[in-house]
Amino acid sequence: MLRARTYGILLGSLLTVAAVGAWCAPDSGGAPAASNQASPIVPPAVEANVRRPSWLTAPYRSKYVAPVRVSNSNRLASLMRGGSLYLTLNDAVALGLENNLDIEIQRYTPEVADANLLRARAGGFAAPPSLAVFAAPGSVTSPAPSAGLQQLLVAGSTQTGTPVPSLDPALVGGASWAHQTTPQSSSFVTGTAALLQRQDLSNASVQKYWTTGTQLSLGLNNISNTNNNARAQFNPATNSSLALNFSQHLLQGFGPALNNRQIRIAKNNREISDLTFKAQVIATVSAVKDLYWDLVSYQQVVKVEQDAVAADQKLYEDNKKQVEVGTLAPIEVTRAEAQIASDQQALTVAQNNVLQQETILKNALSKNGVENPELANAHVIPLDRITVPDVEAITPIQDATAMALSARPELTQFRILIQNQEISIRGTKNELLPTFDIVASLTNSGLAGSPVAVPASCATNPTSTICIPPNGFFVGGYGSVLNQLFARNFPSYSAGFSLNIPLRNRAAQADLINSDLALRQQQLGIQRMENQVRVEVQNAMIGLQQARAQYASAVKARILQEQTVDAEQKKLAVGASTSYNVILTQRDLVTAESNLVVAETAYAKAKVEMDRATGQTLNNNDISLDEAFRGVVSRPPNPIPDVPPTPALPK
Repeated sequence: MLRARTYGILLGSLLTVAAVGAWCAPDSGGAPAASNQASPIVPPAVEANVRRPSWLTAPYRSKYVAPVRVSNSNRLASLMRGGSLYLTLNDAVALGLENNLDIEIQRYTPEVADANLLRARAGGFAAPPSLAVFAAPGSVTSPAPSAGLQQLLVAGSTQTGTPVPSLDPALVGGASWAHQTTPQSSSFVTGTAALLQRQDLSNASVQKYWTTGTQLSLGLNNISNTNNNARAQFNPATNSSLALNFSQHLLQGFGPALNNRQIRIAKNNREISDLTFKAQVIATVSAVKDLYWDLVSYQQVVKVEQDAVAADQKLYEDNKKQVEVGTLAPIEVTRAEAQIASDQQALTVAQNNVLQQETILKNALSKNGVENPELANAHVIPLDRITVPDVEAITPIQDATAMALSARPELTQFRILIQNQEISIRGTKNELLPTFDIVASLTNSGLAGSPVAVPASCATNPTSTICIPPNGFFVGGYGSVLNQLFARNFPSYSAGFSLNIPLRNRAAQADLINSDLALRQQQLGIQRMENQVRVEVQNAMIGLQQARAQYASAVKARILQEQTVDAEQKKLAVGASTSYNVILTQRDLVTAESNLVVAETAYAKAKVEMDRATGQTLNNNDISLDEAFRGVVSRPPNPIPDVPPTPALPK
């Protein structure tokens, strides 16, 4: 019966303290997160089966995290026909946005930042954001394109300065049971030689910190005592106290600007995570375009080599006929046959480059790579061709540089990291201050119990017996104790302050020096990055100009070489030349055609690099960052032509 009474007291304590839980609602620590924050994508079918926990148990349950998506988008299947994958450049970019695994992995980066922000709102440390961007795949014969300036970024640690208190309220409770036997040197006080006590303790409290540096706690303590004390007026008896404690930092640890710094840093890290995702999209889209144009060029090289083999075959047959009629030496047939073998080998290498490039491109545009046999065996048919405009729109170098400095995500990330360092320094400076706190306490006490049935409180002397009856105010159960507590029948007050002044403070000074030096390094780092961006923009413009000049020279060289081959063949027809000279001119024509293909590809890739260097990849390709995050591109696939165009070289 007594143990059940103790359990009831503990339950009453918890309910009493929990009744004031609304007084310490969780602190958001500032304005809500930006509305453009990405939320986890939960499939409707899965979301419907997710059990929604109640508000009471929600804080103690794990949050739902959607499973990984390993299936390709429907766009990939819609572009397959007859065992071939027909791709325009826009479809290749869309498939990269929907299926590329590098982008899919980076989609978790903002969600990780959201979790870190949730932790910071509870008073935890804002973990550094992820800045890593996966390197894009390279083509068969060319290296991978640059991913930007991420290698220059260092997130760093911001866990310095005055610690941030836990901002989540806590409900604490406990109970203990004890049996004590204490021998008494005198029975005058207790009326017995051995005092037996059964003491049951229970307590419950709720406490909360605020970003102002304020701490409040409300606690209820109960002591239920049963003993064999012959002098006790109440047995058993319950003694309870309800205490409200207050403390406020006035120097070190004071103010929202200090205690919500991790929340502000976590919000900045959330923005950095969005920029990391943007940088990954730019790197992947640039790589996909380079892979696409390289495939186009490899296929054009195949056509060049096929034309060369066909020309060699025609020369071989013509020489063979002339040898048969006796107008040409037999050695010319051998030379023509050797040229066929040489060009056939070059054709095999070109065809092998096409097959390998198709594999690389298909792996970049699908989540399962070439695991699917249908996709692994499919040939990629690019439907777009490289076109070089007659007139190039020239952007002044000053405008292109200004555009890059404002649009490149790497620079914005570094500027935000500098803001984080400045916020962190505020906490480090606060650590220099002495600790000066004011404290106050308000306590209400209560006592109730059952009066003893025998006059144990009577004192007997030789002449008379004096009995002091128990005070009826304290007669009752735990309800009487609660009435006394909330009626404040027995209040107690206290107030004071505490002061701690470090006499040398060397550790705090060292922390501040290190933080300031790190800030200076970052300030120089942003200047270094801006200089590097200017170099990249200028090099991209030079590369674009050189690519146009190379293309113009290649076109002219090809035309002249065609005329040379035609003239040499006419001379051979009238006996003024040899087949060897014709073979040499045809080799030069193949070289000129190959150079033209290289020049076209160099121009296309120079345009891609110019967009990347100036930060205009998304704008110039009509890419929505929101669609990229969701992995669903709204524009439909381009229709597949009945007769796909064949690669053609400009005349």
